[in-house]
Amino acid sequence: MKITGQTASAVFDSIRQQILSGALEPGQLLPPVRDLALQLQINRNTVAAAYKRLDAAGLAHTQGRRGTVVTAPPAVGAQEGSAAGSALHDLSSGNPDPQWLPDLRGLLPARAPRLYGAPTIDAPLERLARAQLDPDCPPGYALELSHGAVDAIERVLGSWLVPGDRVAVENPCFLGSLNTLRAGGHATLAVAIDEHGMVPAALAAALEAGARAVLLTPRAHNPTGASLSQRRARELRQVLERHPQVLVLVDDHFAVLSQQPYHSVIAPRTRRWVLVRSLSKALGPDLRLAVLGCDADTAARLRLRMAPGTGWVSHLLQDAAAAALGSARVMARVAKAGRDYAQRCQVLQQALGEQGIHTPAVMDGLNLWVPLAADSQPLVLAMAQRGWQLRGGEVFAVQPGVHGLRITTAMLTAGDARRVALDLRQALEDQGALGVLGRT
Repeated sequence: MKITGQTASAVFDSIRQQILSGALEPGQLLPPVRDLALQLQINRNTVAAAYKRLDAAGLAHTQGRRGTVVTAPPAVGAQEGSAAGSALHDLSSGNPDPQWLPDLRGLLPARAPRLYGAPTIDAPLERLARAQLDPDCPPGYALELSHGAVDAIERVLGSWLVPGDRVAVENPCFLGSLNTLRAGGHATLAVAIDEHGMVPAALAAALEAGARAVLLTPRAHNPTGASLSQRRARELRQVLERHPQVLVLVDDHFAVLSQQPYHSVIAPRTRRWVLVRSLSKALGPDLRLAVLGCDADTAARLRLRMAPGTGWVSHLLQDAAAAALGSARVMARVAKAGRDYAQRCQVLQQALGEQGIHTPAVMDGLNLWVPLAADSQPLVLAMAQRGWQLRGGEVFAVQPGVHGLRITTAMLTAGDARRVALDLRQALEDQGALGVLGRT
């Protein structure tokens, strides 16, 4: 390798170019700081600064005395959705029931074309969005839009953080959030959760370890179904109150359908915060739209990314969302869907309980979580042999040690719930694991 440069920026660019060209391969050690400084006849601090930038950019990883090694490009993580062509009964997709999704085609109003320079948020949608956000956002909040919850997370993190910054997240964590954090080059700090959501002491430890942002789910956590209790939200607010500089990103993705109350974790002293409410689960995953309540500074940064001519949310999508949210018929159907999803989850919980498989008392969302004490893969394979496709919990792990099964219940009938429960009991018995189930 031939590294050149007399400044930290020039050394960084030289190494970066060689990594991108393949001259430096993943796993290859870079020269020690002292040796490269002597070779280039520059200060060691200059080389150290270049290596720090490489680490922050996700191009190399500094391992202390073991040196700095070129990192592999981020792998494509597991994705939500169904496996095409599978003959198994799919309980792994995380999808809503298509029968509950409204047909939006007949709701679209006739509107004049919107051109460059038009306001990025239409007045009808703004009115409906504020009616939803007003009770839960601090006074004077700003309203913005994004292309769904994951897009909101990516844009907000990109507005305030740089690659290498640490983000505190739930462990286990939603796949979309995990993939977004990895793609952005952010370091994740795992925060343990239980049936009430993030554990306050674990969040405090992550913040003390240098987390610059916290990403949490207030209800219908994916994959576990946990929702914050009023007491837990108050405890988390108290933790965040001691770190007002930390960005607080609240992903309330199931808000329109949730059967659990919303409890805010946004502390009065928090300077940067965002409450995200997606419409994807209620109106369809292809309706790429979420409403955001946030502080004024965050809104200003988001507008730079969503400005006319670059990335505003399509007014056609806004028309569809406003028509649905403003329709008493559609919203009554959405409310009924929310109750149905909760009932299907409870039916499976009851069936599992009758087979001696106990799960956390309250779950919300489209999925049910069965905590395990060991690797889920043998159980996933055993259930596949019985005709069921389940999602192993390890793919949701921020750090090793998460074991469980995520079962999508959105389209599960009562009869299927009984058969799944019976098959799962038999599979657990075959593996001698029925009496050693784990905890969330």
